[in-house]
Amino acid sequence: MPVDPDLAAPPPGWRAQGHVRLPSPEATGALAIRLASCLRPGDTLLLQGQLGAGKSHFARAAIRALIGPGGETAEVPSPSFTLVQVYDTAAGEVWHADLYRLTDSQEAAELGLDAAMHEAICLVEWPDRLAPDWPDTAVCLRVAADPADPADPDARSLALIAPGDSALAARLLPVLGAA
Repeated sequence: MPVDPDLAAPPPGWRAQGHVRLPSPEATGALAIRLASCLRPGDTLLLQGQLGAGKSHFARAAIRALIGPGGETAEVPSPSFTLVQVYDTAAGEVWHADLYRLTDSQEAAELGLDAAMHEAICLVEWPDRLAPDWPDTAVCLRVAADPADPADPDARSLALIAPGDSALAARLLPVLGAA
């Protein structure tokens, strides 16, 4: 997996455990829906990638799936300015955080994100702002332009990065492998 100098390196002990090519935004949304079905309170997905990589698209699709029936038309605004949006869903409370504007990891604690990661399903964009203190129970989904198809601006590559003994990664990898 190529290293992007603008993205935080995973903490020691974290490694890429799975990878999938996503040829379109629709494929990204479909994967998010399938992965959402595996999530439960206490799970955290760290959505990492450059601006425009598809993090918010992924998060919206997952949140709409977690909302349940009727969720496909739910308004899911970006938390870029509010920093956090909270949703009551059929699967439990979901926190969608965008940490892009944070300048220090202490600000994330002030948002209550630490507690939410134990009690809610959390989707965190720009987890680099937490580095190097990623929660051991989280997984990172790194989304990037697909290096195998640089001519296609919609093609993406998604890597699942997690600690070697991650229970969440073990639940998500079969879905990732079936994509």
